[in-house]
Amino acid sequence: MTPPKEGGHDHDHDHDHDDASFEEGSAVQFSVPEMDCPSCAGKVENSVEKLDGIIGVDPKVTTATLSVSYEEDQTSPDAIAERVEKAGYTIENRSETTATFTVPEMDCPSCAGKIENALDDVQELSSYETQPTTGKVVTTYDGDSISPSKITAAIENAGYEVTDSTATDADTVESATDDRGSVWTSSRAIKTWISGGVVTFGLLFEFFLTGQNVLVAELVGRELLLADILFLVAVGAAGQVIFRNGYYSALNRNLDIDLLMSIAISGAIIASLVFGEALYFEAATLTFLFSIAELLERYSMDRARNSLQELMDLSPDEATVKRDGEEVTVPVDDVAVGDIVVVRPGEKIPMDGEVLDGESAVNQAPITGESVPVDKTPGDEVYAGTINEQGYLEVEVTSEAGDNTLSRIIQMVEDAQSNKTEREQFVERFSSYYTPVVVGFAVLVAVVPPLLFGASWPTFIVYGLTLLVLACPCAFVISTPVSVVSGITSAAKNGVLIKGGNHLEAMGAVEAIAMDKTGTLTKGELTVTDIVPLNDNTEDDVLQCARGLESRSEHPIGDAIVEFAEDSDIGAPTVDDFDSITGKGVKASLNGKKHYAGKPGFFEELGFDLEHVHATTDGGVVTTKSQQMCEQNDCLDLLEETVPELQSQGKTVILVGTEDEIEGVIAVADEIRPGAKQAIQQLHDLGVEHVVMLTGDNERTARAIADEVGVDEFRAELLPDEKVTAIKELDEQYDGVAMIGDGVNDAPALATATVGVAMGAAGTDTALETADIALMSDDLSKLPYLYELSHDANSVIRQNIWTSLGAKGLLALGVPFGLVPIWAAVLIGDAGMTLGVTGNAMRLSRITPTKADSDEVSA
Repeated sequence: MTPPKEGGHDHDHDHDHDDASFEEGSAVQFSVPEMDCPSCAGKVENSVEKLDGIIGVDPKVTTATLSVSYEEDQTSPDAIAERVEKAGYTIENRSETTATFTVPEMDCPSCAGKIENALDDVQELSSYETQPTTGKVVTTYDGDSISPSKITAAIENAGYEVTDSTATDADTVESATDDRGSVWTSSRAIKTWISGGVVTFGLLFEFFLTGQNVLVAELVGRELLLADILFLVAVGAAGQVIFRNGYYSALNRNLDIDLLMSIAISGAIIASLVFGEALYFEAATLTFLFSIAELLERYSMDRARNSLQELMDLSPDEATVKRDGEEVTVPVDDVAVGDIVVVRPGEKIPMDGEVLDGESAVNQAPITGESVPVDKTPGDEVYAGTINEQGYLEVEVTSEAGDNTLSRIIQMVEDAQSNKTEREQFVERFSSYYTPVVVGFAVLVAVVPPLLFGASWPTFIVYGLTLLVLACPCAFVISTPVSVVSGITSAAKNGVLIKGGNHLEAMGAVEAIAMDKTGTLTKGELTVTDIVPLNDNTEDDVLQCARGLESRSEHPIGDAIVEFAEDSDIGAPTVDDFDSITGKGVKASLNGKKHYAGKPGFFEELGFDLEHVHATTDGGVVTTKSQQMCEQNDCLDLLEETVPELQSQGKTVILVGTEDEIEGVIAVADEIRPGAKQAIQQLHDLGVEHVVMLTGDNERTARAIADEVGVDEFRAELLPDEKVTAIKELDEQYDGVAMIGDGVNDAPALATATVGVAMGAAGTDTALETADIALMSDDLSKLPYLYELSHDANSVIRQNIWTSLGAKGLLALGVPFGLVPIWAAVLIGDAGMTLGVTGNAMRLSRITPTKADSDEVSA
């Protein structure tokens, strides 16, 4: 089997779902749902490359899409589409009209390649994209020149049934009964069961009812007994699909499993007629077992597809909208920006929007992975696919159905499968040599011993046919893509969006992690942390004065004080004559009396002695004992003790007072995120060698935060370009570095790092687009989860690659010695290994985020 060259002739690409971008020339993308294995993709690529002017061909098996770059003066999208259809595959999508066709039987790159070949013959198609992991073909075409039914016919002519379609042509799909859940009752399955039943009867006559195994006919001078006839019927029942697919493979000179199996089955029958040694049983067994293997492969691929389908199923199909004073139910696609959507308890929110009326707790786990519902009130943002838990909500729609957060996540997850990991590239290079080498070995085994050493022709022909079965590295080629699909979709369901398999692989291998402070380790929102009342004032007195003074300030510190006072139900005094003194503080008349708020230095300028102030004691009265302490210890020394102590904790200090006295001290800080310290500890426990905090804040604040969260190193007072320099230095010291930031002002550092991870990216276009990985919520526990998932994904991929390769190699070496019967080659080498690597990859879905100490379920 020739694997797909998904890299498109080494043209790196990072493109949107329906726009392939190569380094030069024009580009077009087609959807070919039946291209679901490396073999299928190989057929398509070989067919398209026959055209002049082709620059790059990029068949993406896991998304069933084909991206082609070409010279406009030498070829056209129609010509490319025709070549795809000639490979035996059908295209689903065009730029003028887009339609998605569901083809559940397209479950490997080989199938996808056949569909692409078939769609090449539909000249009206401008592009298509086959998605084997989703079983869909996305087509773009001119609706005036072609009907969807023609596209469906092309797909079905390649041997694959279309069970559903988004096209408007009523005749496009006759029935949708053969959906993903009916692998074992599909038409191919029925033919397989018939074949198995006939083989069983053949075995009875061949080995048990030998007296009734009478002569039935003669063909080219060879006798055909009843058992032989039954075996041939079994080949006919289950083999028609195999031979049809093999025909398309031969047509496109694609040495894939369908062609190899067609040759093996035909070879057994021809050898029976030529040598008179009946190999009809072997031919029938090979046909039946390979059909079983194909059904198992489709079943295992469906398991991988379902993980992505769960994401797609999150958004409801309909929405209740207020129109003309009435509530009407309409399809989600008909909801426009600005419409008012009504969401009742228990319903899914159909669109991204802003709450206009009502209050409720909303389960945002499908988008952000947050386990605790988030309270939503008027003015709050909500996302499509999240669940309204309790109250009634009216939501004003802010984005169209195809442009909401959930849609972008699904789009990016699908596109992520296009980014090839280093291991995938190795597998594809290796596979391109493996198949022809094993086929050559099979020919030598079948021919040389009988010719040179007088060995039995039938025996060694069977050995050769067995090697042909083993020549297709299906499980080997699919081992990495299925692991990537499992890892990426599992992460997406837990609120972590990974933009490509290469990033999944890279994140699991980094040795150092750099983290921004503000908005990453801290919440990025200032809040009041300490209130120290002085000179007979209470905390409420201090806070009330501070609220009045800061109510007209536009400084973030003032906003934090006002918000804290409001939450504490502290009333606001009458404010007059407000004045802001730049860089120092503010002053105003509160209830007719002049007050000040600002830095300690501001109060020193006003003539206050900050080294000697009275602390408020019980009842706001300075007791005799405190008076004695004051005389002995100079009371509170704000300048040398209180203020420096608060600042050493990373807090900003504001003094509040009148012209006569200092009323109190207020400390404001950016709070550390809950779980930040534990997340860093978990990263260390999981094997991260070095965690460093990068911040533009002052060294004193940075040190306080660093000490509290437990990072190995901190670097303070950094400009954006200095953060980039720090990342480069870390990359030289360690084997790979990940940068965790907010995705906007940390963009240069994110881009420089081996992997860039954006925090709290839900609803933020910039963060979703710029980062390699996005944590959709502000939950730092997702970071050790991400590292563990990526690290385990690398382990699973290695296991899949070497196990599948080793199994094929051992079986191939055992064939010439008669140790591997042909049924073992089919069931173990093909079906068994495909099921094995898929099941192993599915274990990645068991890894989940947790706040407990390193007790995640491990793969």
